Parts: sequence; C-alpha cells; structure tokens
Amino acid sequence: MPDMEQLYQQRLARYTTAMRNGMPDMAPIRPFVAEFTARYAGYTAQQVTHDYELAFAAARKCAADYDWDAVVGNMVYVWTGLTQAIGLTYYGVPGVDLPPNTGFQYREPSEDSAFMRPDEYDALIADPTGYLLNVWLPRVSADVVLIGSPSTPRNNLSFLKGGMAMLQYFTAFGTQAQRLREESGTVSAIAGILKAPFDILADKLRGYIGLTMDMVRQPEKVLRACEALMPHLLHVAQTSADPSKQVPVGFWMHRGCVPFVTPEQFSSHYWPTLKPIIEELWRGGSRTLFYAEGDWNAHLDSFRELPPGSIVYHVDRADIFEAHRKLGDRFCLSGGIPNVLLSYGSENEVRTVVRRVLDGVARDGGYIVDASAIMQDDTKPENLRAMTEAAREFGVYSRGHAEPQQVGSEPAPRAAPAAPPTPRPGVCIPWELRRAEMGKIRGDEEIVRRIWEQIDTLGNMYIWQVLLSF
Repeated sequence: MPDMEQLYQQRLARYTTAMRNGMPDMAPIRPFVAEFTARYAGYTAQQVTHDYELAFAAARKCAADYDWDAVVGNMVYVWTGLTQAIGLTYYGVPGVDLPPNTGFQYREPSEDSAFMRPDEYDALIADPTGYLLNVWLPRVSADVVLIGSPSTPRNNLSFLKGGMAMLQYFTAFGTQAQRLREESGTVSAIAGILKAPFDILADKLRGYIGLTMDMVRQPEKVLRACEALMPHLLHVAQTSADPSKQVPVGFWMHRGCVPFVTPEQFSSHYWPTLKPIIEELWRGGSRTLFYAEGDWNAHLDSFRELPPGSIVYHVDRADIFEAHRKLGDRFCLSGGIPNVLLSYGSENEVRTVVRRVLDGVARDGGYIVDASAIMQDDTKPENLRAMTEAAREFGVYSRGHAEPQQVGSEPAPRAAPAAPPTPRPGVCIPWELRRAEMGKIRGDEEIVRRIWEQIDTLGNMYIWQVLLSF
C-alpha cells in the first residue's frame, strides 16, 4: 500500500512546480469533475447537489480510483440544501424544479425584472454591502423581506438557518481536504473565490441584457459600480485564499469577453477593474486561476500585462496553441482537452488529442492536464481514464523535477484598488457606529470591540458568499 503522505507531497510539488511555469517530473493532472462524480459513484445529480456529504464522497471515490494529482473537494459546489434554506429563487434545483439527473440551473430574470434596477447604481456605489443586504437579498430570496416590511418567522429563519448552514458547509471543506490527502494522496486544487466586478453586475445584479443597455445609456455609472465592488471582491478572495499560498484562488470568468462585450468595453470597464485585484493578490503571495470559460483569445495581450507567474490560465473553447504562443513564456496553462471529445469521442481519439496538446504546449513544463470545461455527467468514464493514462504516458519530463513551493517569489508592484467605500470591506456595521450606541463601557473596551468585529465579519462573509458562491 502506498505511503499516502509521501504521494501527497509528490503531487503537491508537481502541481505547484507546474503552476510556477516550471518543469516537474511529469505534467500534473487536475480534472474539474462536477456531476461526473455523481454518475461515476452511482448517485443522481439531485443527490450530490442536495446532500454535500454525498458530493464529497463521490469526489473522494474519483480521486481514489483515478491517478489524479489534484481535484476540487466538491466541484458541484452549489449546495441546494443551503440555497433552499435561504429561499434563493434564481436556481432550478435537480429533483425539485428539474429532473433528478439534470444539473442545477440558473434562472436569469428578464430585463424588466432584474435584481438590480437601472436607477439604483448610486445606492450600490455608496454602500455595496448595505445594498446587497437591504435591497438585493429580499429580491432574490422568497423568505427575506424588505426593510420596513413586517418580519415573519420564515424571514428570521432564513438568516438563522442560512448562516449556520454556510458555516457548516464551508467548515466541512477542511475535513474533505484532509480526507483526500490521507485516503488517496490527492491535493485540493483551489482555495478561495473571485469574480470580476463587471461579471458580478452581469451575473447577479443587472443581468446580461440589463448591463448591455447600461453600457450604452450610463457607462460611467457602470464603471463607478465596478470600482466600488473592487475592494469587497478583493477582500473575499484574500480571506478565502489558501493561507499557505500553495494552491490558487479560483476565478470564474463569464461575460467579460468578446463577443459579450466589445474590445473597447473590455478595455474601459472589465480589465481596469480586474487587473489591480489580481496584482494585489499576487503581491500578497496568492496566485489566481483564470478559468476562462468561453473564448478569451482576443484578450491574451491584456493578460500578458500581469506579472509572470501570477496566474494559471485555463483554456476552454479557445485555441490552446495560440494561448501558449502568447502566454506560455509567462504563465502556466491548463485545459484544452475538448469536453465534446470526452463525451462522444473514442478512447483512441482522446489519447491522440492529449498527446498533441502535451507535445504542443507542455514541452518545457508549465501545463496542467484538464478538460476544457467543468465535466458534467455526459463525460464517459472510459474516456476520462484514457485522458489520465495518456497524460501519464506522454507527459513525463526526462529532465524535470518538482520543487518546493516558493511563496511570493515574484511579487507584483503594489497596485492599489479603488478607494474603499463606507462601510469598508469585511464590515456590515462598523464598530464606530456600534460604539456610539453603547454609551459607557465599564470594563475592557478592546475586548468588546474585538469580539464585535469578529462576529460582524461573519455577517459580511454571509452576504458576499451568497452573491459569489451560490
């Protein structure tokens, strides 16, 4: 029986060496498997989205049965037990709204019923956290009421159950990471979450159509809103990142690329409000995984502006060979094995493509084997095994070696995000306001302040994680 800790250390060194754009002993394999894990482990999509312990078990089974270096503890990620406890209305839930073997779905509202109205930019800009709590959450939750409306037991229970459930779920990821390490020697692939300010507006606030109209009618307000969101999104990424700085922050890229936006809009709104966040994360030693869903090849020159080694660039529907020509000297790449091939191709076809990608982008290291996009339940198990075996056969470096992680060895110049609004990131009710309400404190004021701020930040985590993760 293999020594799992030794295997884990080998895989961690292999993974981190590749992410630094170095040459490990072999190309690491890091499949982002979501509903595939359910199919492989004998569960339905409903089971792994509604019961995260089953999702964890399915991920562990895949990690144990396949020879992978790193996986996400639960790539299905959205726990619909929690979203239903909160009463979120923008999800179609497997087994409830959808057939049990259909993955969860987002319901995007029409332009007229967007969760943020076109005349509410000033309120969002003035206080993003307050806007989310007081305006956005009552609109997206069936159980949360607007300020001034009569409170109900369901209203109160939504916050009580939602907050406790979120802490339970997030805490469980630590146990899952440890079990992956001990049971199969597998590395947890990412830690933390980030989305671009522009994508937040397009995904969860104005909707894509609404934001498209705003970019014509009030582009300056859109830019100011993106700037107001910057320090808060940076705070969430920093506080949820890997404390050891070994695995990257997950950054999911949605609607900021051509043709969703014009090149001019990317340059004026998307990139200038994202780039400083990435640079600030790197200055603190945290690398970012650019999970470029769709085709982002039009923006490769912009991504070259980032400090070498600061990101891992994941290729979905774009040309991975062009991405390697443009970025391969600066950043590690991952992905590029088409999902349609893994679902409908033959094992020999999979092996051929894996070898072609390895020959074309991995000769000098700096490549991580993965499918182009997150794998759902249409991926064939035998094709995923063929991808794994081909990677092990053709991805060995004769002169490579895995090196220990060097944290923050190539720091970026300090790039300050936009000035934070009030309340500052991480805060719901500032201590200064609470202190003014309390009057005389007879004992140690410092301990009162410290505990107040510790608990207050949990409320901040709650609303921003609802926005970003669920």
